[in-house]
Amino acid sequence: MSSYWPWWAGAAGLALVTINYTLTTDTSFGISSAWDRVLHWREERSLEKLNEEFLDQRVLAEALAAATAEQFGTSTATLTAPPHGEAPAPAQPEATAAVPRPTPVIAQAALLVSVFLGGLIAAFTSGRFKLRLDMGQGFRDIVTPNPLTMVAVLFAGGVLVGFGTRLAGGCSSGHGLSGCGRLRPVSLLATAVFFGTAVVVSFLLWKVI
Repeated sequence: MSSYWPWWAGAAGLALVTINYTLTTDTSFGISSAWDRVLHWREERSLEKLNEEFLDQRVLAEALAAATAEQFGTSTATLTAPPHGEAPAPAQPEATAAVPRPTPVIAQAALLVSVFLGGLIAAFTSGRFKLRLDMGQGFRDIVTPNPLTMVAVLFAGGVLVGFGTRLAGGCSSGHGLSGCGRLRPVSLLATAVFFGTAVVVSFLLWKVI
């Protein structure tokens, strides 16, 4: 049975994955946001179609003018015409900055599938693959040996993790890997809270409980 990777190799691998994802999609790397968007893929696909339809700023402006004219009973020419006695405003150059667009939902679905397949391949190649319905002997010794209680504890923990992720605006991968790599203050603070809480809980589990 092979040993685990050294810490520096794992850190380098995570860094390469994060950098590659950011360069490829031009967005931050995050598992919780990807999971949320994949779960609501119908709504996300509708938004993507709207973004594609109004990618051209001129088309978007014309659509807004038409909708305003329909609502207030005026013509688009009246909305765009200059006030009486004034010369038409000079044409403004189109903005060259690209409007940031969310990562396609299919790309985030591919990310989640890749995480699963990567873990599966790693388990097989290391000889540690094993189907199980609990968290292992360590969890049984520290938390509870009762299978039903274990399921309840894991379910409650999952709900709290989901709530905390939504409250913090990201998970450990989004804040810890991508956000800290970009030196975002909110990510630095969130990651400090993540790890600080983990240290306290670990101390309570091993030393107190």
